[in-house]
Amino acid sequence: MKHSQKERSYDSGNHLPQALLVCLIGILLNLGGSRLAGYLHIPLYLDCTGTIMASILGGYLPGVAAGFMTNMIIGITDHPSLYYGVLNVLIAVVTVWFAERNRLRQFRDLFLLTLLLAGIGGGLGSVLTFLLYGMNFGEGISSPLVRLIHEAVLHNVFWAQLLGDFLTDIVDKFICVFVVVLFVRIIPSRFREKCFLYGWRQTPLQSQDKAVSQKKYYRKMSLRSKLFLLVSSATLLIAVIVAGISVYLYHNSNIDEQSKLAKGVSYVVASYLDASRVDEYIEKGEDVEGYNDIINRMEDLMDSSPDIRFVYVYRILEDCCQVVFDPDTDYLEGEAPGTLIPFDNAFLPYINDLLAGKDIPPVISDETYGWLLTVYTPVYDDNGICQCYAAVDISMEQLRSYERIFIARIISLFSGFFLLILVIGMWLAKYRIILPINSMAVAASDFAYDSEKSRSETLSRIQDLNIRTGDEIENLYQTLIMTTQDTVRFIAQAQEKNDTINRLQNGLILVLADLVESRDQCTGDHIKNTSAYVNIIMQQMKENGTYINQLSDDFINDVVNSAPLHDVGKIHIPDALLNKPGKLTDKEFATMKEHAKVGGEIISKAIG
Repeated sequence: MKHSQKERSYDSGNHLPQALLVCLIGILLNLGGSRLAGYLHIPLYLDCTGTIMASILGGYLPGVAAGFMTNMIIGITDHPSLYYGVLNVLIAVVTVWFAERNRLRQFRDLFLLTLLLAGIGGGLGSVLTFLLYGMNFGEGISSPLVRLIHEAVLHNVFWAQLLGDFLTDIVDKFICVFVVVLFVRIIPSRFREKCFLYGWRQTPLQSQDKAVSQKKYYRKMSLRSKLFLLVSSATLLIAVIVAGISVYLYHNSNIDEQSKLAKGVSYVVASYLDASRVDEYIEKGEDVEGYNDIINRMEDLMDSSPDIRFVYVYRILEDCCQVVFDPDTDYLEGEAPGTLIPFDNAFLPYINDLLAGKDIPPVISDETYGWLLTVYTPVYDDNGICQCYAAVDISMEQLRSYERIFIARIISLFSGFFLLILVIGMWLAKYRIILPINSMAVAASDFAYDSEKSRSETLSRIQDLNIRTGDEIENLYQTLIMTTQDTVRFIAQAQEKNDTINRLQNGLILVLADLVESRDQCTGDHIKNTSAYVNIIMQQMKENGTYINQLSDDFINDVVNSAPLHDVGKIHIPDALLNKPGKLTDKEFATMKEHAKVGGEIISKAIG
C-alpha cells in the first residue's frame, strides 16, 4: 500500500493528457488565426498565437511542438511554410524563457518579449525569405509599408524590406502576446498548473526544492552543460555530414540535368544544319538561303530556358574556332560568320578529339564569357566527316543560385528539427538524469548524525525521492538508500555500544570509589553528595559565564561522573591512619594530605 501511494504521487506530476490538449489547441489557434487574418484582409499574420499560449501554459515541449507542427501541417498544401518552422520554434523557446522567470506581469517585460518575437518573425523571417527566394521587393503583407520606407527613408531595397517586415511584425506579435497573456490570467491558477508538462521520474519537487537541486554542485562543468554540448554537437555533426552529402549530390544532379538540357538543345540545333553547306554559311552568312531562319530558331531555343545563355555553331580548326552561327543575346552581340575565336583554356585538353570530330564530355569553364557549362555536339556530313559543332552554354551562375537556395532550405529545415530535438533531449535529461542525480546529492549532503531523530529524517528524505528512472540512475538511488540505511543502523549500534561503555565506565568509577571510601567507614551518600555538589557548582559557573568556551554539557557531564574518584588516592593511606579515632599528628596529617597527589597520579596513569 505504501508503495502505491508513492507511485500515485510520482504519476501526479506529469500532466501529459492536459499538455497534449494544450498543444492541440495551440495548433488550432495558429491555423485559425492565420485564416482569420486572411478572411478579414488585415495586414497581419496572427499565426503564432497558439505557439505563445502553449509555451506559457505547457512549457518547452508543448510550445515547440505546437509551433513546429503548425508549419508542418500548413506545409502539406503550402510547401514553403516548411522552411519557416524554425521561426515558430524560436518564438516558443523565447516565450517559455520569459514565462519561467515570471516576466509576463509588467508591461515593459511584455513589450520586450514583443520586440524579441518581432525580431524573430519579422527580422529573421525577412532574412530567411531573402536567402530562399532572393529579394522580392514590395511583396507580401508588409509591401505598402516597405515601399513607403524605401521611398522616404531607406533606399537600400534589402534594409527597407527588413525594416518593413520588422515593424509589421511588432504589431502582429503585440496583439498575439497581449491577447494570450490576458487569456492566461483569466484561467484559474489551479488549471494552469495542471497544463504544464512535467516529466517527473521521482516524487515531484516543490519549487524551493527544485531550485536547490538545480544549484551548481560541480567543479568544472555541469552535467546539463555536458549533455547540451553532447546532444548539440552530435546533431550538428550529423547535420553537417548529411547536408554536405546532400549538397554534393544536388550539385552533381544539377550538373547532370543541365548537361542533359544542353545536350538535348545541341542535338536540336544540329538537326537544323546542313553539314554540306557549312563552307557556304561561313563565306556568305545571311546571304545564304535559310541562314536567318536557323538564327531565329536558335534564338527561340535560348529563350526557352533561363538557364541557356548561348547557343552557337563553331567549326574547329587547329588553333582556334571559326564562327558558323552566333545569334545575338541580351548579354552579348553575336560574332559574324567566319570570325576566329581562340580556345578557352578549359578546352585545350580536348582539341585533338574536337579536330577528330569526336564527342567530348561537358566542359565547365570560368573564363572569357563567365562561368559556363558547355556541351559540344558534332555535326557530320553525308560522308561521316565532322564539319562543325553545335554548342550550348548553360550559366553556372544560375546553378549557383539554385544551390544557394537549396542550402538555405536545408539549413532552415534542419534548424527547426535541431531545436526540436534539442528541446526534447534537454527536457528528458532534466527529469530523467539531472534532477534525480542532484536530488540525491542534496539529500545525501544534508545527512545529520547528531540524533536518532535527525538520522531517521535524513533516511526518510532520501526514501521519499522515490526515483523511478528504470536505469542505472535508479540502481544508484537504490544503492544510496541501502548504504544510508546501513549507515544509520551502524551509527545506532555504535551509539548503543557507546552508551553501554559509558554506563560501564560510570559503574566502574562508582565501584572503585565505593571500595576506596569504604576503607574509612564512609557511606555511599558521600559519593552521591559530592557529585551533586559538583554539578551545582559547574552549572552555576556556566550561568555566570565562567570558562564559557570549556563548560559544555558534555564536559560538565564528564566531570560530574568523575567526581566520585576525588578520594581515590586514599587507597595508598594505611587503614589505621584512615580510621584513627583521635586527632592526627602533624606527620600523620601530612601523610593524609598526600592522597590528593597520589589520586592525581592514579588517574593520570589510567588516562594514559
